[in-house]
Amino acid sequence: MAVKIIAEAGVNHNGSLALAKQMVEAAAAAKADYIKFQTFVPKHLVASSAQKAEYQKKTTGKHESQLEMLERLALGQEGFLELEAYCKKLGIGFLSTPFDLESIAFLNQLEMEFWKLPSGSVTDLPYLLEIAKTGKPIVMSTGMCRMHEIEAAVIRMREAGAGEITLLHCNTEYPTPMKDVNLNAMATLREAFHLPVGYSDHTNGIEVAVAAVALGAVVIEKHFTLSRSLEGPDHKASLEPEEFAHMVQAIRNIEAAMGTGRKEPSKSEQKNMAAARKSIVAKCAIRKGERFSEQNLTTKRPGNGISPMEWPNLMGKESPKDFEPDDLIVL
Repeated sequence: MAVKIIAEAGVNHNGSLALAKQMVEAAAAAKADYIKFQTFVPKHLVASSAQKAEYQKKTTGKHESQLEMLERLALGQEGFLELEAYCKKLGIGFLSTPFDLESIAFLNQLEMEFWKLPSGSVTDLPYLLEIAKTGKPIVMSTGMCRMHEIEAAVIRMREAGAGEITLLHCNTEYPTPMKDVNLNAMATLREAFHLPVGYSDHTNGIEVAVAAVALGAVVIEKHFTLSRSLEGPDHKASLEPEEFAHMVQAIRNIEAAMGTGRKEPSKSEQKNMAAARKSIVAKCAIRKGERFSEQNLTTKRPGNGISPMEWPNLMGKESPKDFEPDDLIVL
């Protein structure tokens, strides 16, 4: 099954439906499987006293609260209905992460293939139960989490009737330093929970996401923007359209390169076997009845005669015919 590639638009539309539609167009052109937005009612998501995350302060300033920032970035329900229809028109999957119970109820009416849960909601039990009882598949990021927190979330969602759960390894620093990526944690999650795993990437560049695919990621999520020069909390840790397209192609190349795991000659290399391998040939003129020995045999290309691995079996046998130097030995 092909890796699901999610272009995380998030709030990089800056509260503009027109900009969001341009992002849909760009993500579709980059061959993302899905574009994902974020749906929230600001007053239901954050208290008025909530401060911004440190990376948000760096990218948007310190003089407004998190609530004020989110009020600038929110799209209304009508906007998401338009985006879903626009995605369908352009042939790219529509997703949006809900951040509150009202948004879950709204998005559950739309035709999303699965829920994408944010790292910050892994410990929000009322939220998890509301998601689980819909019965839809769930893809859950696990940034900032300890194993027991992930285990508790998985158990409670399963008890509430959740569909298939996929866990995404994630680090929520924007951008994530390479020393903190810890891609090997994907294997830890897979082995501990016996669930499909993927990676939600907040590093700069594309190499970590591509490496995650080589390590078995079935979902890759990567922040996406039309331009890193735009104002907003997540633009600077996002890929621009051309970069995203390169990542998609690199992932597809790695998928193809992973192969079946069976070690055997591929169709493309079979034609090279005769040219690259050797056969047993006459080192000098050999007369019929003469016995084969290391003095009159050697190995040379091409490899369409008797394999040199049969060398011991030829020693001492009588030659069935005359051979000239470099003739392939035949019995």
